[in-house]
Amino acid sequence: MGTVSASAMSGRHPRAAIAGEVRVGALGLPGDLTVPAAAGALVVFAHGSGSSRLSPRNRTVAEALNRAGIGTLLFDLLTVAEEQDRANVFDIPLLAERLVDAVRWLDLQPELNQMQPELNQMQPELNQMQPELNQMPLGLFGASTGAAAALVAAAALGTRVGAVVSRGGRPDLAGAALPKVRAPTLLIVGGDDFGVIELNQDAFDRLTAPKDLAIIPGATHLFPESGAMEAVIELALGWFERFLVAPARGGAG
Repeated sequence: MGTVSASAMSGRHPRAAIAGEVRVGALGLPGDLTVPAAAGALVVFAHGSGSSRLSPRNRTVAEALNRAGIGTLLFDLLTVAEEQDRANVFDIPLLAERLVDAVRWLDLQPELNQMQPELNQMQPELNQMQPELNQMPLGLFGASTGAAAALVAAAALGTRVGAVVSRGGRPDLAGAALPKVRAPTLLIVGGDDFGVIELNQDAFDRLTAPKDLAIIPGATHLFPESGAMEAVIELALGWFERFLVAPARGGAG
């Protein structure tokens, strides 16, 4: 069951702390939205093929971002019916469209009225927080095929996306969208993820935005090795703080 809490913060526009289940977009895709009090940015996650918003690795990253004061939205990119067709999990344009829709849902809805009915008693606090949510610096985090979807979505959304991080991704599948991405992009790949390193290097070469390619020694595709996910978190957090949080606070980008 989702929960919402609101706490008064110092400053002219206090922001509620939100942690709740949401239904994203016109399709009502299930998701989990967490916005810490005084959050400095928001990151939308795109899971890989065969996964969902419940991906333990993505949730580990999201929890670390939340502890650092960055909000997160994890949601299912496909409906239950769509998941039955294996081709859909590799349909990058479809997955990217769902990400774009999620960002527009966050930005354009007048209030967070998709939350569970029992949470509506907190609606005044949500309404007070919503304008800040609309204007919050936004990043995308994609894993596996979700990384390609994140890059295609970033190209479509232009300057609305301030940073992109790929974890063990297939950014090469973003194809012609790669040179159109304007958001600073970090590609993280395991040093023992043979074949995928080369695909990331090819995609890296096609990116024209500020970029970096980080190879974690000894890590394989899912980063199960000791210390591998910790390295992913450190890299991702540093990237989002540099390109989302610091510029919003007037720091160096």
